[in-house]
Amino acid sequence: MGVSVHIEDTGERYDCVPGESLLKAMLRLGRRGIPSGCHGGGCGVCKVEIVSGAVTRGAMSRAHVSPEDEARGCLLACKAYPVSDVSLRVLGAMQKNVCRKAAKA
Repeated sequence: MGVSVHIEDTGERYDCVPGESLLKAMLRLGRRGIPSGCHGGGCGVCKVEIVSGAVTRGAMSRAHVSPEDEARGCLLACKAYPVSDVSLRVLGAMQKNVCRKAAKA
């Protein structure tokens, strides 16, 4: 049984099967909302903030996701695997420091 993913920015909703990343499920279903880049955790294009729900994480570039970002739920959708229903906001490559800036404010 899959989990439901909600992209707050666009209102898009889709299902994700166990073991599938947030990004891969979106692309498999032909949905849009999360920018797609290298799919390997290195480019930072698919950076999102998990607003609610739980995910497990794969290896990601620390150039785009610091330990502090990760602790606040900011991570790369290509390396985030939901274990419950998830709601997220898209940060993307152009806003890669959003989580750090918010923490300083």
